[in-house]
Amino acid sequence: MAAAAQRLVAAVVVLVACLALPAARGLNITAMLNGYPDYKMFNKYLSETKVCDEINARESITLLVLGDGPMSTLVLDADQSLAGIKNALRLHAILDYFDPKKIRGLPDADTMTDTLYQAGGDAAGKMGNVKISTLDTGKIAFASANPGGKYEATMVKAIKQMPYKLSIMEISAPIEFDGLFDTPSATNLTRLLEKAGCKRFASLITSTGVLKTFEDAMDKGLTLFAPNDDAFDAKGAPDVKKMPSADLVTLLKYHALPSYNPKPTLKTVSRAMRTLASTASGKYNITVDTRGDAVTLNTGVDKSRVAATRHRRHAGVLHTVDNLLMPVELFGEGPAAAPSPGRSGARPVAVGRGRGLRRRRRRPTRRRSRRITRK
Repeated sequence: MAAAAQRLVAAVVVLVACLALPAARGLNITAMLNGYPDYKMFNKYLSETKVCDEINARESITLLVLGDGPMSTLVLDADQSLAGIKNALRLHAILDYFDPKKIRGLPDADTMTDTLYQAGGDAAGKMGNVKISTLDTGKIAFASANPGGKYEATMVKAIKQMPYKLSIMEISAPIEFDGLFDTPSATNLTRLLEKAGCKRFASLITSTGVLKTFEDAMDKGLTLFAPNDDAFDAKGAPDVKKMPSADLVTLLKYHALPSYNPKPTLKTVSRAMRTLASTASGKYNITVDTRGDAVTLNTGVDKSRVAATRHRRHAGVLHTVDNLLMPVELFGEGPAAAPSPGRSGARPVAVGRGRGLRRRRRRPTRRRSRRITRK
């Protein structure tokens, strides 16, 4: 009887663990939409703009999707600009749960809702909001909060609802307003860095000419990991004043990725990522480690946490880090962990002949690498 009871308890524990898995894994909006071929283009741009990662990171969201026809209209209205399309997709992601039943029960004729676009700080005033209403015809309709915005987008059908977490509804037309697709021609990167407490990094990229490289990359996508001013005085940090100019340029480029990666995207990465210093042979890559909400960058020499996101706009994002990111190709490998007793990994070498031969361990060869003086 005792054994049977133990087996029953074990089975219940396994069942509870299995039921808990979906909640732990969270959303994967692109995987959900893969089962609906009518939204192939919408899903494609969710991935290309990384808006999918922002959606997946939310605890409660309503996504207004477009079929391929209306989505083609949106792409043309944006002049095929990925930054403009990104603005529009974020406008179609409402930061609350709404299903048809909830909408029909709303007391006001016009209910204002926040969106990813409004939350990102790119909208002027409340222009990034979306208003919801039930028309006299009984149709559920959506419009921009722009004064005079007309209800031209109506609900076609409810696609998927996960109460209080996710609602996906198809709408008949894109929600747009004048200025939605406008993107700045340039961003004053040095000013952003100085405001973020990274004045020394800003000065270095300016004096070395790396600033121009970063600015050119922002058109296609740039993720910048900017060390704060204290990072340059930290123990073990290199003396940048004594570094050869070519090595200093490489070090600075190592602090940037040639793609747009907000924190929700970084949390999904489980591989080495290319930096602006990376070579075709895979040198100067960086590894991202995630634990809970914390994101850590591993260079092979040291680690640094992503402290804060100071700026996120269109194709560029600025994160601050606590330490300089030192690539192993310039500074050699970091200290290895102490080996476990009896498992040093060294290959035993026989000395002498016959029985009772003595065995000694051959010292592991050390990898030679160019080292730069550190403090």
